[in-house]
Amino acid sequence: MASYLGAFPFASQAPAILTNEALLKVITILTERYGAVLKKRGREIWLREIYRSLAVYDNSIRDEAEEKKQEKVGVTKKMGFAVDDAGDDEEAEDNDEDDELVLAALDSMDSLEVFKHGEQTNVHHSIIPTDNFLKLIELLLLIAPIDAQQSLSSLAPELSDDRLQNLRRTAKIVLSSFVTDKQPGVTYRTFNTVLSSSLPFLFDGLNPLFEHFLFAKDFDLSKRKSDSISPTLEAHPVIPPPKTVVDPEPILRDEGEILNLTTLSQLSFFIKGSNLFRRLRPLYSGNTHGFSMGSFEKQVFNWRAPTILLVSGRLLPSTPSSTRERALQDILPPKRYPDSISGTSGNQTITYGAYIPSQWKHTGKMCFGDSSTKLFQLSPTHDVFSASSFSNDYIYFNKSPTHPAGVGFGTPVPTQSQASSHSYGVFRPAPVSLHLDDALEFGIFTHLAEGGGSFYPSKLPDRKRKDWQDRFEIDSLEVWGCGGDDVAEAQRKEWAFQEREAEARRRINLGSGDKEQDYELLKLAGLVGNENRSGGSMG
Repeated sequence: MASYLGAFPFASQAPAILTNEALLKVITILTERYGAVLKKRGREIWLREIYRSLAVYDNSIRDEAEEKKQEKVGVTKKMGFAVDDAGDDEEAEDNDEDDELVLAALDSMDSLEVFKHGEQTNVHHSIIPTDNFLKLIELLLLIAPIDAQQSLSSLAPELSDDRLQNLRRTAKIVLSSFVTDKQPGVTYRTFNTVLSSSLPFLFDGLNPLFEHFLFAKDFDLSKRKSDSISPTLEAHPVIPPPKTVVDPEPILRDEGEILNLTTLSQLSFFIKGSNLFRRLRPLYSGNTHGFSMGSFEKQVFNWRAPTILLVSGRLLPSTPSSTRERALQDILPPKRYPDSISGTSGNQTITYGAYIPSQWKHTGKMCFGDSSTKLFQLSPTHDVFSASSFSNDYIYFNKSPTHPAGVGFGTPVPTQSQASSHSYGVFRPAPVSLHLDDALEFGIFTHLAEGGGSFYPSKLPDRKRKDWQDRFEIDSLEVWGCGGDDVAEAQRKEWAFQEREAEARRRINLGSGDKEQDYELLKLAGLVGNENRSGGSMG
């Protein structure tokens, strides 16, 4: 990868010997300090160069593509239709765009003569070998949390056998987003589609990794010996490099049943790492605090910052095997869509999640959340479902007995009149949605390729045209708060305030026998009659 980038912008000279000049190019590109070079559409060109540095070019790929083309042409001729090959048109358009991007990059570097002499690479007859890409993803998972000045040796103690197994297992999950049955490796079109939709920050870890070349660990320009530096130099101090943080806060204070260091790195591939590393606090765990809406509300609702919900479970059998499973089936329409993984698959455990950008609250008729809300799947396939503008029914938390209560994403809160109109049940999931029942015992994730709801359907090449519905029994449910110590302290103070209010109510000795007089007394005490005051009210 580095030897290719060291030859930039002259692709024909790759692989390059990593001289000081070539290494400077590599560092400039991988630390994204290319603003003065790639002024127009810089990020797009940058990703294309990253792809080229990883790809291999093989005539067999071209031959295989030509064979498929000839087969398609033969079929159309036998059918007697004179039609254009849409695939050729798409490829021609992409090639034109490729030429335009390369021209823009070379124009910025005054290299037009090179472009005229054919200094370009056709990315459409190349692939990234899956084995190579898998190794790179393992590295990216490992380095995702590092800081620019963090010692790389600090990562060594973490590389236990269990940690390595987690890295390999998660890397395979991420790789599954790119792999299709139609190609022996990762093509540029797949690479570009998956990165833009599900892994926009995949390569962010390369930036701090290669910044280690810029500043030595013991290199501090602010330290000078007075006997070796002239008075003129002392009058003009230089800017020191970034200072190394001493004993930084752990990347993740406490691991959960679902969230660990490797899973945290996986999340950072589509949620900015600055919002995750050293910023997450465990708020709720079903196996610790109990699987109930009340426990969930108590632990989560006073967190005044974004949160991440993770839920993991096992797929339910097609035929209910218990009374509880039959009760779930009764409130849902008959299942018409297959599971996301085949019944013969060895791993029947699935993990879904959601990023909630705003504070949790009760929902009556209206959902909460905004367009930065995300639904995602972490295993056995990595996928992200971004919020759409078609509908704003992003999140609900509903304890009302007149509705199908529970926690959900993407589905409008159904009213009682809507529920009574369905003879087969009382709950119809939206095209792309996640619902957890009011006992936090079962979950339903629905994906319809047609879309049309609050979240866009999958854009992965192998999934974008598929419909599925996963009905699963919840094994683990966790909610993590983003925000750090300041938000945690605010939550602690809110808990203490509510506890004092509750204690004050318990100690008031009314005893008058007059309900109106008792109510006025409580109102004077400020314990009822103020809807904006925390802690509820008494009737």
